[in-house]
Amino acid sequence: MPFSHHSHSGQFCAHAKDALEDVVKAAIAKNMQILALTEHMPRKQQDLYPEEATGYSDKVLLDTFRQYYAEARRLQQAYLSELNILIGTEIDWIRPSSKVFIENLLTEFSLELFIGSVHHVHCVPIDYSTALFDEARKISGGSNEKLFEDYFDLQYEMLVALKPPIVGHFDLIRLKSPDPDTNFASMEGVRRRISRNLGFIAKYGGVLELNSAALRKGLKEPYPNAEISKEFLSLGGAFTISDDSHGIDQIGCRYRELLRFAKEVGIMQITYFEKCSSDKDLRFPNVTNKTTTLSLLESHPFFA
Repeated sequence: MPFSHHSHSGQFCAHAKDALEDVVKAAIAKNMQILALTEHMPRKQQDLYPEEATGYSDKVLLDTFRQYYAEARRLQQAYLSELNILIGTEIDWIRPSSKVFIENLLTEFSLELFIGSVHHVHCVPIDYSTALFDEARKISGGSNEKLFEDYFDLQYEMLVALKPPIVGHFDLIRLKSPDPDTNFASMEGVRRRISRNLGFIAKYGGVLELNSAALRKGLKEPYPNAEISKEFLSLGGAFTISDDSHGIDQIGCRYRELLRFAKEVGIMQITYFEKCSSDKDLRFPNVTNKTTTLSLLESHPFFA
C-alpha cells in the first residue's frame, strides 16, 4: 500500500507544477492508496521567496491557502472510492512568533495533519539557493557547523512549541551545504542537538518522514541520513515515507531506493496515517496512525 504524506501542486505553490486534481489522478494511476495534501502554509510579506516577489503578498498567500483547502475538500469527496486523501499543510517555523500564526491557521482550518518543517535560519531560506545558504551561514558566524547548530536549535523550538505529527526533512540543512553528504559525527555540538531533537520527537510520539526528495536532488541518502535514522530507530522512533512531490512526475519518485535505504538502516516497520476516530492526538480526532511492514510494502505491484 504505497503512500506519501508530503505533496505540493503548482496550483497552490509557486515552485511546483500541475493542478492539484492532476496530482490526485496521478497518485491513483500509480496505485497509491494514501496521499496527504500538504501545501505550504501562508507566510508573512517579509518571508516571501524570490519567485514570489511579484504578484504575491501575505494576503494573497492566505487567500490561496483558503482556495487550496476548499479544493482539497472537493477532491477528497470526489475521489473517496479511489484514494484515501488526507488534508494538511507543511508549516514553516521561521521565528518564535510563528507559533501564534500557525496555531491560528490550525484553528481556522479543520486539517487532518501537518508537517513540521524548518526552511529558514535567521529568517533566510536555507534550501532555496547556495547564495542564500551562504547568507545564513555568514549570520551564524561563517562556519557550516555553527549554521547547522542554529538550524537544529530552531527546529527544537518548533518541536517543543507544536509537536508536529510528522517532522519534515529532518536534516534539510544539508541540501545547499558545500558537502551535502557530510557525516555529523565530527561536529560535537551538532550531534548533541540532533540527539536532543530526536529524543524529544520519540518522547511525544512524532513520526519522522523518510523523504525521497533528497535522492531526487542528487544527495546520496534521503532525509534523514543513515546516522540520524539509525539513532532514531534505536530510540524506538517511527518512520513514514514521503516523496515531497512538487508535480505529477515526482509522485513516488525514487521510492525503490528509499525502501532499500530503509532496509539497510534496519527499519522494518513504516507508519502511515488514515482517517479513523482516534484519541492519539486530540488536535486531529479523525485521524490515526498505523504501521505496516517493510516487506509488505515491497510486495506491492508499485515496487515491482
